[in-house]
Amino acid sequence: MLLTLAACAATPGGSGPTDAAAATRLALAQQARFAGIGPLDPNLIGQAAWYEVTETDDGWQVMIRIGWGDCPAGCINEHHWTYAVGRDGKVDLVGEEGDALPDATGVHGTVTAGPTCPVERDPPDPDCAARPVGGAVLVFTDADGTEVARGTSAADGTFTVELAPGSYRVTAQPVEGLMGTPAPMDVEVEAGGPMTELQVSYDTGIR
Repeated sequence: MLLTLAACAATPGGSGPTDAAAATRLALAQQARFAGIGPLDPNLIGQAAWYEVTETDDGWQVMIRIGWGDCPAGCINEHHWTYAVGRDGKVDLVGEEGDALPDATGVHGTVTAGPTCPVERDPPDPDCAARPVGGAVLVFTDADGTEVARGTSAADGTFTVELAPGSYRVTAQPVEGLMGTPAPMDVEVEAGGPMTELQVSYDTGIR
């Protein structure tokens, strides 16, 4: 599953990184769970957590990976974050994908579009089932209407957005080729509970 969030943080003191090591430190500072993570070692069997950094035209890209569940055999579960670190010190979370993190709270679900056939049948025809929608952007706002996160569905329509407990409104953005957008939805994220499940449905316009 693919998750893309818009988030940024300024570099303390206003000065940007001068090399890959400094850029990596900024990325690792974005979440407490990244503390102690080292670089990817291809020769290390069972390495559960690691990062990779590559230089780009305007800075660096840092991918951070955390795996769990029988990691000596390759890890059953894993989660990745990709940060873009600019030379000006701006840090953007540009991608997130993988299994839901243990004890994480937030929203996950699937984005679909239907109908896919001009005539609905009874019983339903499996070939006419709603299709997954990849690339759909979902904007999450808090009770004050402030945007706190946004997610983009993967090719299979799935998405996961990690959020603190609280009340949120989810607004789906237009998708090229689909009619209109789903109505905004209100969701509640509970502390200590499982991730809130959300199904988002677009209209294909087929009649």
